[in-house]
Amino acid sequence: SPGTEWVSAAERPGGSLLTRQLQELWRRSRGSLAPQRLLFEVTSASVVSERSSKYVLYTIYLIRSGQFDKAPATIARRYSDFEQLNRRLRCRFSCDMASIAFPRKRLRRNFTAETIAKRSRAFEQFLSHLHSIDEIRRSSEFLEFFFLPDLQAAQRLTCTGMYREALATWANAYRLQDRLGVCSSGRFLLTLAGLAVCHQELDQLSEAHGCCEQALQLLEAQGSHPLLGPFLQAHIHLAWKVGKDKRHSEARLQDLRESGLLLQQQPSLKECLIKEPLE
Repeated sequence: SPGTEWVSAAERPGGSLLTRQLQELWRRSRGSLAPQRLLFEVTSASVVSERSSKYVLYTIYLIRSGQFDKAPATIARRYSDFEQLNRRLRCRFSCDMASIAFPRKRLRRNFTAETIAKRSRAFEQFLSHLHSIDEIRRSSEFLEFFFLPDLQAAQRLTCTGMYREALATWANAYRLQDRLGVCSSGRFLLTLAGLAVCHQELDQLSEAHGCCEQALQLLEAQGSHPLLGPFLQAHIHLAWKVGKDKRHSEARLQDLRESGLLLQQQPSLKECLIKEPLE
């Protein structure tokens, strides 16, 4: 099994980075600049030793400034993941990326506390700088760096029937998309489908019903969507189970069938989830 050595963010030179970031935001906001809404903090870095490789895994929290997040949105990434993001963004946004610094690769001393501390701060600044640029912040390259690995892992866990583990991973993907402000995308609807399926499999029917309700609110304005029929069917079934009103969903499902927008035999949410390509 991999060996790990933990380097806590709090042990880095210069004190708590979060405190320094908040002080900097406060100072900048006094100069009439709007404070940054999202903070990126490396909370720990572990040195992972595998059979043929050794690397540092950085755990990063996405924190909304001025708010306390009871359940944090987290990612764990290594240098090569950041390097790939940097390369992809420089290909697409060469002008915007010209002023953004990225820590250079080192041939030696990659695993010293000093190097890890410097890289941790550099990655925080790198992500903060990227997030401050509208076009980059909304790009698929930037967004999927955060939540695509969780979606892929959650899908695999759901397919293999590991619903409790899958639920935790779907939930983190939900929080990441929420922090990044992309709660109306197709990926977010797929995340709600994953949460609904896992809650239902774990007999948490009220929670599953709530996920379907949220998805149907997002789909309210859409005449057709691949997940609309499956969500309506799941909502009707769950509403009946938990004793909630299902008439609106029944009427909507009937209207869609009569208008020819839905097949009479719809796939289940779980079938849609398993078949969805996540690349």
